[in-house]
Amino acid sequence: MGLEEVKQRNMQHRSHRAGWLRAAVLGANDGLVATSSLMIGVSAANGHKALIPVGLAGIVAGAMSMAVGEYVSVRSQNDIEESDRLLEMSHLSADPESELLELTNIYVDRGLTPELAHQVATAMHDKDPLAAHLRDELGQHPHTKARPVQASLASAASFIIGGFIPFVGAFAPTAGAQAWSIVAFAVVGLMVAGIVSAKTSGSPIFGPTLRVVLGGCLGMAITAGIGSLVHLNGI
Repeated sequence: MGLEEVKQRNMQHRSHRAGWLRAAVLGANDGLVATSSLMIGVSAANGHKALIPVGLAGIVAGAMSMAVGEYVSVRSQNDIEESDRLLEMSHLSADPESELLELTNIYVDRGLTPELAHQVATAMHDKDPLAAHLRDELGQHPHTKARPVQASLASAASFIIGGFIPFVGAFAPTAGAQAWSIVAFAVVGLMVAGIVSAKTSGSPIFGPTLRVVLGGCLGMAITAGIGSLVHLNGI
């Protein structure tokens, strides 16, 4: 097998998708669940006439919240990684011999003999000691590095797409039809989101899809119950 074939096989792994895929899946799922639950709750509280503006407001507010929250979260992760990088640079500058021994022990723990581990660690230190410690000691890899803007945009865009799926149900002609349409569109959307996320991540389809659908239905059921209580009590 040649070098190019090896590179092609490595590209089949999905770890490089981890950052944006997690944000996109979370955003789509939140868009479906949050929007459908909000609209079902409002409908159950006898607010079916306000479903369209409520749904639009929920989609916009949710997308902005997801974008900002995802950016702050991923940026914080980057700050931690940068802090670790600077600390590792300080350690390498102050005591390179101890750092070499530390890397050697890491390779020994992974199954190499002490002699071979020392040879490998020495070769790594001769080439790029910081990269070796970031990768093998701290688990930081360039291809899996979180990207705040990318994650933020993926989260917001997928929330909007997910939110508009149950939102279509608000255009049904009657209050009862609206509620059932929202639920139906939401369930179909949740099934699609579960299947797409499972296929993209290389996981089996049934388990992840079932979890997504059941979780979304639970959210809608709880908000519908609260909305009914609000309506019955005349709040």
